[in-house]
Amino acid sequence: MIVERHVNQLNQALAAATDELRVAGQWGRRLAKVLPAGARLLVAGNGGSAAQAQHLTAELVGRYVNERAPVSAIALHAETSSMTAIANDYGIEQLYARQVRAHGRPGDVCLFLTTSGRSPNVLAAAEAARAGGLRTWAMTGPAPNPLLEKVDDAIVVEAPQTCTIQEVHLVALHVLCEEFDAALLAQDRLAGATADPATLISPRP
Repeated sequence: MIVERHVNQLNQALAAATDELRVAGQWGRRLAKVLPAGARLLVAGNGGSAAQAQHLTAELVGRYVNERAPVSAIALHAETSSMTAIANDYGIEQLYARQVRAHGRPGDVCLFLTTSGRSPNVLAAAEAARAGGLRTWAMTGPAPNPLLEKVDDAIVVEAPQTCTIQEVHLVALHVLCEEFDAALLAQDRLAGATADPATLISPRP
């Protein structure tokens, strides 16, 4: 019964999240434009959401499927010395906000992962990102929640269980990565098609 109930909850949440997953695809295409041009992605979350933040940055700094150049993506919880120093000196609510102010520049993107949309350190980071001129995105659980008022765009998963929300967030992150790779591949093909033939290097015989 546990397996069936869990799978049924996930299937229902995924079926209801089709439009939200399309937003994840849009984000992937947006990142494919700005990250290779020098922008940076900062990602923050707590607990399981922190693990998913690090999952995403690993896929971008490393690779998802296609071989490509690395891009800049940082999971803000992963710098443990900075994190513990900030928590000790400024309080847990400033854990991510101070890092956003340190690393973020106008044109960068901040993505916040939170099943509740109410984590004080995430809310403070969203405020810091907006003040710094960064684009702000969020993946949350059910609306309404305070984070939705502080970001430019959001994926909202209407599911009652934290575990189900996190599972749909992971699907959204993978959709983002797949769209990111596909957009980069399309850009490379377009650049090759429009290149000046005189600048192309002929293959060696």
